Amino acid sequence: MEEPLVGRMREFGTTVFATMTKLAVDTGSINLGQGFPDTDGPARMLERAVEAIKGGLNQYPPGPGVPELRQAVSDHRKDWYGLSYDPGTEVLVTVGATEAIAAAVLAVCEAGDEVIVFEPFYDSYGAAVALAGAVRRPVTLRVDAGRFTFDPAELAAAVGPRTRAVLVNSPHNPTGTVFTRAELEEIAAVCREHDLIAITDEVYEHLTFDDVEHVPLATLPGMRERTIMISSAGKSFSVTGWKTGWICAPPSLTRAVQTVKQFLTFTSSAPWQLAVAFALREEMEWVAAQRAALQAKRDRLMAGLRTAGFEVLRPAGTYFVQTDIRPLGFDDGLEFAMRLPELAGVVAIPTQVFYDRRERGRHFVRFAFCKKDEVIDEAVTRLQRLG
Repeated sequence: MEEPLVGRMREFGTTVFATMTKLAVDTGSINLGQGFPDTDGPARMLERAVEAIKGGLNQYPPGPGVPELRQAVSDHRKDWYGLSYDPGTEVLVTVGATEAIAAAVLAVCEAGDEVIVFEPFYDSYGAAVALAGAVRRPVTLRVDAGRFTFDPAELAAAVGPRTRAVLVNSPHNPTGTVFTRAELEEIAAVCREHDLIAITDEVYEHLTFDDVEHVPLATLPGMRERTIMISSAGKSFSVTGWKTGWICAPPSLTRAVQTVKQFLTFTSSAPWQLAVAFALREEMEWVAAQRAALQAKRDRLMAGLRTAGFEVLRPAGTYFVQTDIRPLGFDDGLEFAMRLPELAGVVAIPTQVFYDRRERGRHFVRFAFCKKDEVIDEAVTRLQRLG
């Protein structure tokens, strides 16, 4: 019998994260691949979720999200970025940012439309575009002066008559780059000139380092009315398993995304929503402390990776460090990552899997530093074997 999977999805299969996490379990390796913390979020937030469960809030909440969270998200956008969103018509709660991205792409793209993505890109982007029957148009991020950035001319050239949207991720996974205001102005100019919708993945918005500023694309002139702004609680509050995200967008775009979302998951867990509403109001100091701790962990892992022989690129945000493996005598990141458990008892992610043009990322491997210090130290000790 022919494989019962539609053609547009056959390139995806099992995610690299599931593959590498299974490899870590099977080999007893330290998992610096998948980006999830090994510590919990703020205790008071966790207690709010428990209270909600014990209080009987275990049935369907409203499809668009509980009012408390929609209001908290609206207030958060206003307090942090000066953006005003009506919680009733311009905020939609989703099952994490992954659903928000998929629902947004499905909502705005017809079959054959094109979506610009910056490669390397998080793997769900490609799948979301494929599900919509749309076409990816990659713009490559290249290393310049120690950070990943894009060529504005290449971005402009990626636009065609069927281009419908541009998917922007900053702070960027997997490179750790944070787009500057000047870079975002280039993206905004293209969106305005060609009447494109911007779908912005900002889940690492509060996890930037070295005083680097996160600038939402929607704050730039002419962009609020054409931007679907996406974030979530998972990264900011170290509860990736809660899968509680949201979009903020003009009413017409919010309605379009909700029309799709209601037939994907309909709604998401009320206890998590109420706990996240509390956290957005009361736990931002915890997030600030978490950011400082992550910066120290980043520096700890970077120093160890350099000692082990990697060329290390300094991330300005997220959970991840990109490394160039060529100084170690390797030139294929996928082969290197599959052998790394045997060579050093550590698992990482080969960055090339996040490119359409894989040869452009062939020599990069991504490590996660959102782990306990003792886990990072043990991983570094093991990686010394590579030398």
